[in-house]
Order: sequence, then C-alpha cells, then structure tokens
Amino acid sequence: MINFHKVLIVTAIVFCAFFAVWGWGVYRQTGTTWSLASSVAFAVFAIGFVVYLRFLRRFLGK
Repeated sequence: MINFHKVLIVTAIVFCAFFAVWGWGVYRQTGTTWSLASSVAFAVFAIGFVVYLRFLRRFLGK
C-alpha cells in the first residue's frame, strides 16, 4: 500500500510542478496577480510533496 501511496505523491508532484510552470508562463504573458499567486502556491505544494515523499517512512513511524 505504501508503494501505491508513493505513486500518488509523485503524480501530485508532477501535476503541481507542471501547473506552477504553466502559471508562471501565463503570468509572464499577462502579468495578472492570480497567475503569479497560483504559480507560487503550486510550487510550494510541489516542494511540500517532495519533502513528504522524502520523509514518508519517518512520518509513518517505520
């Protein structure tokens, strides 16, 4: 079950990283605050998921 959880986390990392890059591109074209905010937020989420994946065994107590 942990392996499936890892797959889901990696999927979330890829999605968040892609959305952050896409949002940054939209921000550079339009300059809207929403694009910048969503880009930064999804970059933070991606980093958070990477940290979570890195320390998953510690979080689970194994």
